[in-house]
Amino acid sequence: MQNSFTFGPDIKAHSVTFRLWAPLQDRVKVRIEQHGEWEMRRQQDGWHIADVPQARPGDLYKFMLSDGLEVPDPASRFQPNDVHGPSELIDQTFEWRMERWKGRPWEEIVIYELHVGAFTEAGTFLSAIEKLYHLQRLGITAIQLMPLSDFSGRYGWGYDGVLPYAPDSSYGRPEDLKMLVDAAHERGICVFLDVVYNHFGPDGNYLPTYAPIFSNRHKSPWGNGLNYDGEGSRFVRDFVIQNAIYWLSVFRMDGLRLDAVHAIKDDSDPHVLNELADSVRQALSDRHIHLILENEDNNSGLLARDPHGKPSHFTAQWNDDIHHALHVAATGETFGYYRDYVDYRSHIGRALTEGFVFQGEHMGYRGRSRGSPSAGLPPTAFISFMQNHDQIGNRAMGDRMVTSHSIEAIKAIAAVYLLSPQIPMLFMGEEWGATTPFPFFCDFDEELNSKVRLGRKEELSRLPGFDAEDAPDPTSEATFRSAKLRWDEAEQDKALNAYYERLITLRREKIVPLLPHAQGHSAVHAKSGSLVQVTWRLGQAKLGLIANLSDQAIAAPIPAEVQTLFTSGNIASAQIDPWAVAWGLSS
Repeated sequence: MQNSFTFGPDIKAHSVTFRLWAPLQDRVKVRIEQHGEWEMRRQQDGWHIADVPQARPGDLYKFMLSDGLEVPDPASRFQPNDVHGPSELIDQTFEWRMERWKGRPWEEIVIYELHVGAFTEAGTFLSAIEKLYHLQRLGITAIQLMPLSDFSGRYGWGYDGVLPYAPDSSYGRPEDLKMLVDAAHERGICVFLDVVYNHFGPDGNYLPTYAPIFSNRHKSPWGNGLNYDGEGSRFVRDFVIQNAIYWLSVFRMDGLRLDAVHAIKDDSDPHVLNELADSVRQALSDRHIHLILENEDNNSGLLARDPHGKPSHFTAQWNDDIHHALHVAATGETFGYYRDYVDYRSHIGRALTEGFVFQGEHMGYRGRSRGSPSAGLPPTAFISFMQNHDQIGNRAMGDRMVTSHSIEAIKAIAAVYLLSPQIPMLFMGEEWGATTPFPFFCDFDEELNSKVRLGRKEELSRLPGFDAEDAPDPTSEATFRSAKLRWDEAEQDKALNAYYERLITLRREKIVPLLPHAQGHSAVHAKSGSLVQVTWRLGQAKLGLIANLSDQAIAAPIPAEVQTLFTSGNIASAQIDPWAVAWGLSS
């Protein structure tokens, strides 16, 4: 498998071939600690290559550019001394216990997003294994790891990675990550990885010094966009496409979540996103592979299905629309982008039945139209959630909903999104009502840290209700440590965890068998009134929801059959109490 990748070292039986695509450099050397330096042969296409018989797994190496600058391998498999240090030659041989694992069908997926560094006190791949029993008992069928690509510093969210082939050393070694994946598979749990192909971080990205990695033809929130459609773009495209295949094959990941694809600009045909999806599915056709998007543009075309109902390219998208509407219902907050979801009952109904709330309509917060029609997509093309790393971490204090809002409201929202035909996602600790915050945190040098502090303060000051003066210092180790889950909380009050477990069990037993029959245009919702009322046709079955997502009782006739599956809160024949939810299932 290792030899099938163009980028990175090629370890053979008696030598190692080092490769660097550096068209902006006339001369490059590879320097191997304890062994010496080797001149690399420059090819016409900009590659520099050297075969070194003395090199062995475990050796540390760097590339020396013509001006003397020493850089790590951009396709380094491991950086034991962080992003500015040498790269380590890694033997990818690993004895998988679950060699025959093929993954799970998408309909069975219940996602649990986690940050490796904050998931446990130790914050490592190996310590995460110790908590898999909890997730298995809860009914989780997939964990989604926040980005692992090597980033600068001792801690960070991971979205500032600069070496996309190297799992960050603060979490452990590559073989430790494989052990985590293998252990998850033993428990029937898939592993998804969050990957970032829209930008590189600000510290440790040496690529622009020797390769045309960026293009001034396109801009992103982080500066010039990646060069996916200009001169030399073939190599840039291959770099990220092979990276996706690398994580899925070498580490046997079951899927990827692609960060902020709306910021990936490409005027060529096919678009790099479609080429990536096609390449991944062709390379790994023998397993269930799921490709997830984050896309603020609500581009439903990326989620298209083929005539057999299978994803043409991408499996599903994080549905921020349903989060925002559910959040307004539970909290009453209407500042920032939440202002566009004040009519939350109607918006929740539309999000549950059609996917996106904004399907081309004007969105006030953006000042322009957003989205495209999505009602023709099956509900499984959308991932629904009550919280995630962004929606918690982009609050000034990184506070969770449970710390300031009623448990009844949270339970009601959970009952809505965990039993709907969309694919649900929890954020770590949500199931037991974790009170630990999840603020933004990073660790750069002092110059960059100062810029981050200022930028974060300015960003938060623009959001009504957020006091930037009180926000924790994002560069402080104390801020990072505050985000670590307190597992003792999970043992103190098990009632909420049991509630989540009950919902997920109901989903597995009653809802999942119906999802292969879920099609687009198969649901309707009441567009007026004080209740959220939705009905889905799932093959020969009918699934119904009635919910009072408010703190006031509502007088309304309740059909008897609506209570046949699940009820939370008090429901009488003519009244539904505050935060009461009822689900019904009939043939």
